[in-house]
Amino acid sequence: MDSRDATRIRVLVCDDQVMIRSGFVTIIDAQPDMEVVGECSDGRAAVELAGRTAPDVVVMDVRMPVLNGIEATRQLAGAGVAAPVKVLVVTTFNLDEYVYEALRAGASGFLLKDAPPDQLLSGIRTVAAGTSLLAPEVTRSLVGRFASRIRVDDAVPDDLPLTARELEVLRLLAEGMSNGEIAASLVISHETVKTYVSRILTKLDLRDRVQAVVFAYRSGLVAL
Repeated sequence: MDSRDATRIRVLVCDDQVMIRSGFVTIIDAQPDMEVVGECSDGRAAVELAGRTAPDVVVMDVRMPVLNGIEATRQLAGAGVAAPVKVLVVTTFNLDEYVYEALRAGASGFLLKDAPPDQLLSGIRTVAAGTSLLAPEVTRSLVGRFASRIRVDDAVPDDLPLTARELEVLRLLAEGMSNGEIAASLVISHETVKTYVSRILTKLDLRDRVQAVVFAYRSGLVAL
């Protein structure tokens, strides 16, 4: 394998609709910085194939036979997984209720199946780089629509390892603000916000902004 191959984003595509799966594979494989290392039609096969091919990103459908995309995502990227794989959920429905569950299961973000090819490719690159795909306006819509479904599991622990300013940043993050909006709201620099977000994720052992938003709502830090 040459150096160019070594730098490619390894992608596994899982969708039970053959035409959609084939379309994704064709689009992804045509990119100089990506390669499809496998494709399958159900969640169980995705989990098994991911173990053999070590993808950087799994493009995952939600509604599939044998094992759905939510449970497959949980097995690939959920809490306690020794070597979590980044998962990009793709759904037919805008803010489908299953998408929220997939994000809770460990997905790094989601796209609609009818999104333009450039959005799919950008999404894969974004997730591969370790960044959440949820744009601020999508976060607002997601939380707004599904607030009644979010179960507050536990009260905020007394020993939550965040400073007062970090808690403030987390609350604004959960409200759907971008780093720029948080910076303007708190009158601090964009770089300072990035530092706070990084500290929050590290202290709470969270992978990305998606998990931070879910944590904030489920722990009661932000009122529903």
